[in-house]
Amino acid sequence: MNKKTIRDLEAAGKRVFVRVDFNVPMQEGSITDDRRIRAALPTLRHLTGQGARVICASHLGRPKGRPQPSLSLAPVARALSGLLRAEVAFVTSCRGEEVARAVDRLQPGGVLLLENLRFEPGEEANDPALARDLAAWADAYVNDAFGAAHRAHASTAAVAALLSPAVAGLLMEAELEALSRLLSGAASPYLAILGGAKISGKIELIENLLERVDGFVIGGAMAYTFLRARGVATGASLVEEDRVDLAGDLLARAGRRGVPIHLPEDHVVARSLKDDATRTTPDAAIPDGLVAGDIGPRTIAAYARVIQGAATVLWNGPMGVFERSAFATGTREVGEAVAACPAFTVVGGGDSAAAVEHFGLGDRFGHISTGGGASLEFLSGRQLPGVQALDDREA
Repeated sequence: MNKKTIRDLEAAGKRVFVRVDFNVPMQEGSITDDRRIRAALPTLRHLTGQGARVICASHLGRPKGRPQPSLSLAPVARALSGLLRAEVAFVTSCRGEEVARAVDRLQPGGVLLLENLRFEPGEEANDPALARDLAAWADAYVNDAFGAAHRAHASTAAVAALLSPAVAGLLMEAELEALSRLLSGAASPYLAILGGAKISGKIELIENLLERVDGFVIGGAMAYTFLRARGVATGASLVEEDRVDLAGDLLARAGRRGVPIHLPEDHVVARSLKDDATRTTPDAAIPDGLVAGDIGPRTIAAYARVIQGAATVLWNGPMGVFERSAFATGTREVGEAVAACPAFTVVGGGDSAAAVEHFGLGDRFGHISTGGGASLEFLSGRQLPGVQALDDREA
C-alpha cells in the first residue's frame, strides 16, 4: 500500500470529491442490501468529522449513458441520511448549475450526493470534459470505490488527475492492504478456494496464484471442466469445452510444482438445476442426463479437512447454485469451515460475498471484499486504473 490516504489529507474546510461505490441491489425502489453504503461510512465520518464539505458520487446499474428513474440514487441518499444520522443533500444531476448551487449551500461537515454518474455517457468513456465539470466543485479527491477501481472512468481516473491531493479512502486502503497480503508474505499453508461458473474468468487468477499458494480447492461449475480434463464423466453439467486442454495444462503445471488441486469426489445432481428431486453420486463421475448443482457430502468433508489446516485462505466463488436450497449445502458448509478456521481469511467479493451474507457469516472473516471484479483483477496481477491514479506516498 504505497498510496496516500485520507490520513494524509488536511480536510478541514475543503470541498472533497469522494468517489464511493453505492452500486447496491434495488427492488421496486428499495435497497435490498446496503453493505456497500455501510462500507463507506468510516471514510465519510472521518471527513465530516474534520469539517470537510463532502461531495459523494457513484454509479448504479447500467443505464448506458441516459437517465433512468429506476436507477436514481435518490433512495441511496435517504438510506445514507439514516446511517449517518444527518441529512444528506441530493441533486438530480452530476454537473451543471443545480450542482453548483448545492455545493455553495453545503456547510462544513455536510454531505451532498450527486445523481448516478452513468446517466452521463462521458462517465464510462473517461471523458475529460465530464471530469473537468466534476473536478470544478472540489479541492481534493478521495477514491473509496474499490468495486469500480478496475475501470478507467471519468470519476475514477480522469478526475484524479485534475485534483490534488488525490488519495485513497479508508475502505480502499483496507481492500488494498488485505488483498496485497495475499500476493506477498501470506502465511503458509496458503489455500485458494475457487468456485463459480467458468474457469475462463479465472485463468489469470489461477496462474498468478500458482506460484504463491500451497493448494487449491475447486468447486462450482468450473470444477466440471477440470474433471473432464482428468477424463471423468460430467453428464449434462456445464463444461467449457474450449478450456478442457487448458484445465489439463493447469493440473499438470500444479502437479510439477507440488501444488495439489482438490476436485469434487461426489456431487448433488438432478435432471435440471430447477429440479428439487436431487441425489448424490457415489463418486466423482456424473451420470448421463444429470447435471451437478453442488458438491456432495464426501467432498464437503474432504474440503473441510484441508481448510482446517490452512493459515491463509482466499475464497472466491460459490461451490454450487447456493441460491436454491437444493444446492446450497456445499457453499454453506465450506463457508462455515472457512469462518471457523483460525487463519487470515479473505472473501473475494461478488457471489462469494453474497453467499456469506446469505448464510449470515459476514462477521466471521478477516476481510470481505466489496469488489468482485476488482478483487479478481488485482489478485490476477493486473494494475487497477482507479488505484494507479492516486498520489504515491513518498519513499
